[in-house]
Amino acid sequence: MDAGIRGAGSRAGISGIAEAPSADFLPPALRGLRVALVHDWLTGMRGGEKCLEVLCRAFPQAKLYTLIHRQGATSPAIESMSIQTSPLQRVPGVFRHYRHLLPLMPAAAGAWRLRDVDLVVSLSHCVAKSGRIPAGVPHVCYCFTPMRYAWQGRDAYLESWSNRPIRQAAARLLLNRLRAWDKAASSRVSHFVAISETIRDRIAACYQRESLVIHPPVDTEFYHPATVETPREDFYLIASALVPYKRIDQAVSYCGRTGRRLVVIGSGPERARLETMAGPSVTFLGWQSDEAIRDHYRRCRALLFPGEEDFGIVPVEALACGAPVIALRKGGAAETVDPACGRFYDEPTEAALGAAIEAWEADGRPHDPSRARARAEAFALPVFRRKLLDHLADVATGGGHRDGIPRPHLSSRATTASVGASTKR
Repeated sequence: MDAGIRGAGSRAGISGIAEAPSADFLPPALRGLRVALVHDWLTGMRGGEKCLEVLCRAFPQAKLYTLIHRQGATSPAIESMSIQTSPLQRVPGVFRHYRHLLPLMPAAAGAWRLRDVDLVVSLSHCVAKSGRIPAGVPHVCYCFTPMRYAWQGRDAYLESWSNRPIRQAAARLLLNRLRAWDKAASSRVSHFVAISETIRDRIAACYQRESLVIHPPVDTEFYHPATVETPREDFYLIASALVPYKRIDQAVSYCGRTGRRLVVIGSGPERARLETMAGPSVTFLGWQSDEAIRDHYRRCRALLFPGEEDFGIVPVEALACGAPVIALRKGGAAETVDPACGRFYDEPTEAALGAAIEAWEADGRPHDPSRARARAEAFALPVFRRKLLDHLADVATGGGHRDGIPRPHLSSRATTASVGASTKR
């Protein structure tokens, strides 16, 4: 979710989670279950892996299935799991080029064989939800988004090949097949959980399925206001991967043109172009450590968030540090940012962003740091952990039962135990 802003020295996991023994927070209905976890790939420690980490700590005996695993790229809690990869793991240079292997991923995921399980939990934005499991076993998918290239990113990808019609036609055929496959794979999920209302709407549109919203966790123990309160400085902040859909160019252009100070943390293919268009009031810092990002959240005049994200962890981190946020009122930010903690604008344009900044400044930069902090705490790790595990317990006991979705194999286990007991009499 935020791989473009944090340097290699960043903390691998979420602070605070290691101190809590699993027995203390695991609902009784989940204890003793045979659980399988499925994740698309393990090549770094981003937002999706931080969600996975919670489940790895809750179910340390579970088997973890993934397409590829770069050893040492994730947190100790994930690395300690029993990890089973797909045939793609053996492809030379796979960690550099795995995103280009999208056409092979459905077949690779078909190599997973999930047996002897009572509950399957997948965390998916690609193929993780497609695992074949025994009949009657609930499969809960924590969905980051339906497969992006097959659905909401399809038209933009095809447009990028507009000057090469033959390749565009081939890509269209491939993406049509991927969409059909992804729709079929969704039928293997008994319960969908979405990371935001935005994704809940996509799941309904793409799969015609209902879902429960449980927002991802934000590390509010690490991201918090400074111990000694200091006045905010006169610079605006961007913390983002520098890619086109983030619309960083709007903030760079506006601040450069008006002479407002802007600090940009992050790296990516857009950096060279952005630096060319930036004026002297814009500073690029590249990748930074979590500590450096937290320091800038604490000191900036406001965080600017001009992109539309599925969830958007950066605005919530900024709120946790007491920072104002000026954001496009679309995607996850519309759900997470309290208007009292900054300012929204409705059109994804430089003019609308600039008007929002100017109106906020003219109003005296209204902001309530304590309210910002309280808003962020609604997305804290313990909140996520409790909601997700409680939902899994509900599924395991039948409370989340849908017509046609049987309960897990607890009953068969109980029957076996009772037969064994009667045999001993």
